[in-house]
Amino acid sequence: MRSDLVRKISSAEANSDNNLTLFIEMMLAERGASANTIDAYRRDIEQYLQYLKRAGVDGIIAESTHVRDFVIKLSESDITARTQARKLSAIRQFHRFLILEKLRDDDPTTKIDSPRLGRSLPKVPGFLEVDALMVEASQVEGWRGARLTALIEILYATGLRVSELVSLRLSSLSRDGRVVTVRGKGGKERLVPLGEAARIAIQNWLPFREKLVQDTTKPEPWLFPSRAAGGHLTRDAFAKQLDKLAVSAGIDPLRITPHLLRHAFATHLLANGADLRSVQKMLGHADISTTQIYTHVLDERLKSLVQDVHPLAGIRI
Repeated sequence: MRSDLVRKISSAEANSDNNLTLFIEMMLAERGASANTIDAYRRDIEQYLQYLKRAGVDGIIAESTHVRDFVIKLSESDITARTQARKLSAIRQFHRFLILEKLRDDDPTTKIDSPRLGRSLPKVPGFLEVDALMVEASQVEGWRGARLTALIEILYATGLRVSELVSLRLSSLSRDGRVVTVRGKGGKERLVPLGEAARIAIQNWLPFREKLVQDTTKPEPWLFPSRAAGGHLTRDAFAKQLDKLAVSAGIDPLRITPHLLRHAFATHLLANGADLRSVQKMLGHADISTTQIYTHVLDERLKSLVQDVHPLAGIRI
């Protein structure tokens, strides 16, 4: 058995880079994984294969001890337990792929425990911080200010994932501008209502958008078109703009990211009485258990309610 595996390693078919390429092609063809998911898998597995290479082995003959040592190295770094778990998940799927391709007949990851994930609560910006951010965005002149304001207002009004936000199409907006159709993970569509502030921000942005695209030779479908390869504003570009805006507003930029504003949307809705199922639908969560991380807000709200309203709250017996 071992000699057979060694012979496989010496063949071009067993080359690590080639196997990774085949694995990525499988993810694209059979699972329809998104570009972001593919990039994450590629980075995680490349890191793992580089570690194995330094250890003098290959993914085909790697043993449980190699996988365990890699996980230990991850735990000794600064990355979170959640990131460690994601990397291990990618490695598990890669080894299952090798088994399906008959490049090996055992899975060295079966004896490896995943890192324990704490039920950490998202550290969301507060109402005043979000308001200060929007005020600062309104001070930015010209089309950049109009676009930035529209982006932030839509994000805070809908809780979209940043990839969903920047790739919104103009046709995603309903005729009356009160609803936006969002294509989320797995190509699933959902309808999300837009508040008045978001609608006004979009209306202020559209004239600037028309001027920006009027010289193009083909129709621009995107709500936020740009010269980037995808034709629309990129996630990184928006994140960098938020960083600068937070600094200008006197807010720690680590507290203002697209994902934290998505958290703020859900947290602030629940704090003001929204029901969990509605928030789940707007966030595009397939399972309500994913949304339940925000229920700590309801717990705090209930504690405050009892403390402020219950007639015996202030009595000590």
